[in-house]
Amino acid sequence: MSFKHRVVLTSLLLALSHTVAAETEEVRSTLQDQQQVAVTIYNANLALVKDQRRISLNSGANLLAFRDVSARIRPETALLRSLTSVGALKVVEQNFDFDLLTPQALLEKYVGKTVTVIRTHPTTGAESSETANVLAANNGVVLQIGNRIETGIPGRIVYGDVPKNLRDRPTLAMQLDNQGAKQQDVELSYLTSGLSWRADYVAELNATDDKLDLSGWVTLTNTSGTTYRNAKMQLVAGDVNEVRQERFAPAPMMAMAVRDAAPKMREETLLEYHLYTLDRPTTIAEQQTKQVALLSATSVPVRKELLLQGSDYYYQSSYGDLGQKMKLGVFVEFDNREASRLGMPLPKGVVRVYKKDGSGNAQFVGEDSIDHTPKNEKVRLKLGEAFDVTADKKQTDFKKIDSKNNGIYETAYEIVLKNAKSEAVMVTVQEPIPADWKMLRYSHPYEKATSHTAVWRISVPAESSTTLSYRVLVKY
Repeated sequence: MSFKHRVVLTSLLLALSHTVAAETEEVRSTLQDQQQVAVTIYNANLALVKDQRRISLNSGANLLAFRDVSARIRPETALLRSLTSVGALKVVEQNFDFDLLTPQALLEKYVGKTVTVIRTHPTTGAESSETANVLAANNGVVLQIGNRIETGIPGRIVYGDVPKNLRDRPTLAMQLDNQGAKQQDVELSYLTSGLSWRADYVAELNATDDKLDLSGWVTLTNTSGTTYRNAKMQLVAGDVNEVRQERFAPAPMMAMAVRDAAPKMREETLLEYHLYTLDRPTTIAEQQTKQVALLSATSVPVRKELLLQGSDYYYQSSYGDLGQKMKLGVFVEFDNREASRLGMPLPKGVVRVYKKDGSGNAQFVGEDSIDHTPKNEKVRLKLGEAFDVTADKKQTDFKKIDSKNNGIYETAYEIVLKNAKSEAVMVTVQEPIPADWKMLRYSHPYEKATSHTAVWRISVPAESSTTLSYRVLVKY
C-alpha cells in the first residue's frame, strides 16, 4: 500500500471513529457514582485529586461525561484508568468543558439560532408567543422578530435544548474504547488549583513568660468549583517546584468557615518534603474554609528576649546622637524538640500569641510568621516592641587613625538602657560592627557572636537604668 493510500485510509478511519462517537449516547458519571476520593494538597495552591467511581460502559466506543471535576483542573494532567479491568480502557480523546450553564452563556450559544419569546399581557395576563432569531448577545440581546429588530428581552425566552458543549457542572468529556467489562471501577487523577492550605498556630504564654501552650491548625480553602465528600486528605509541606503556566481564572472567594476539632495528623517524610495525613475522612465543601487540628503541646519552655539591634553605618563617620527612647524588640524563642514537648516538623504559617490579663482574659500580644521548621530547630517570634524599656544611644568619640585605603577608625559609644518596669529585665544589645575590628574598652563583658557582631546581655534594675559604654577600633 502506497503512502498516499495509507493517509487516505487513516483519514477515513478517523472520520468513521468520530462519526461513531457522535452517534454514541453519552454516559454521564456524577458524584452519585463516587466510591472514594483522595485529595493531596500542596502549599502553593495546588492539589492532586484521585476520584474513584463505579460506572457502566458499552463495549467499544463510549462518550463518558465525568461530571463534578474541579473547575480549575489542569486537563493536561488528567489520567483515567480502570481499577477492575486493567488495561482494557483506552482514552482516545478528552475535552474539559468549563463553559458552565448560565442564562447569559445559554443566550450566547443561541446567537444565529431560533428561540421562542413569550410575552404576558399586563392587563389580562394572557400569554402570547413569537419566534425570534438571536442576532447578538454582547452587552445585552438583539433579536429579530418578524420584520423588526428589538433589543433587550421583551419577555421570557424559551430555548429548544441545552447545547452539548454547555454544562451545568465542570465536566471532563472523554471518548473511550472499552474492551473490558460493562461495569468497572475507574479512577480519574488530576492536578488542580483552587485548593490550598496553610498552618495557623495559637500560643498562650504563662504569667512568667517562661512557658507556653501551643495549638496548631491546618486551614484548608476550597475554591475549586466542586465538593470532595468524605475525602481521604493529605497535606504536603515543602516548596514543590512547578512550571508556571497560565491558569484558569480563579473562582470567587469562600463563603463559609468550619473548624473541625480532629485528632492530630500523622506525619511522615516524602522525598524532601513532609506528608501529613488526616486519620479519618473529611468533607471539603465548595467555597469553604475548614480548619483541622494539627498538633497540641502544653508547657513548652520558652525564652523571652528584649533586643536592641544596632547598625553598622556609624563606625566610619562622626554622628553624635544616634537616637532617643529607642524601641527594643520583644522576641520569644522555643525549641522544636521532644524534650520541649514538641519535636515534629512544623509547616510554615502564622503564630498568634496570647497572654491572660489580671482578670484571666486572654489578650492578643503579637504574631509572627514561621517558615517550614524541621524538628530539633529553634522557633523565634517577634511579638512587637517594648513599652517600658527604652534606650538612648550616642557616639561619644570619633577618630580617624589612618586615611590610607578605606581607613582605620576609633570610635566610642554610650548606650543608656532605661527600665520603667517594677521588676528587673535582661536586655540583649546586638551591634553589627563592619570590617576588621577590635574592642579596646568596654564597661560590660561581650560575646563575639560572629565575625561582625558583638553581643552584650545586660541586666537593668527595676525603675532604673544601666549604661553600656565601649570603644572599638575598626580597620576597613
